[in-house]
Amino acid sequence: MFLEWSLLTILSILSVYLFVKMFYFKSITNKEQRNNDLMKLTLQEAEILIRKYQIQLQRALGNVDILSDELTKQKNELKVLKQRNTKYRQETDRLNNKIKALEGRIDALI
Repeated sequence: MFLEWSLLTILSILSVYLFVKMFYFKSITNKEQRNNDLMKLTLQEAEILIRKYQIQLQRALGNVDILSDELTKQKNELKVLKQRNTKYRQETDRLNNKIKALEGRIDALI
């Protein structure tokens, strides 16, 4: 009789212990699963943001390339204009010298 009660008590206590342990580990597993789901969602949002910024960066780099080409064209045009300006200035100086020479001849004739 004592052996039966002892065995029954030990089995009951063991059953309650295992039952409590099962729920404890089940709650830990559920908590970890929620954390994993939240982490996956966060990673997906991060991937979407990365793709968005990557597209914006590609567009910006394309715009920079276009602006660089325009800047190069403007620099070349500026060089051409400077050369043309120098040429016109030399021509003006030559004509002014010619005018002064002609004025000197006119003064000599008068």
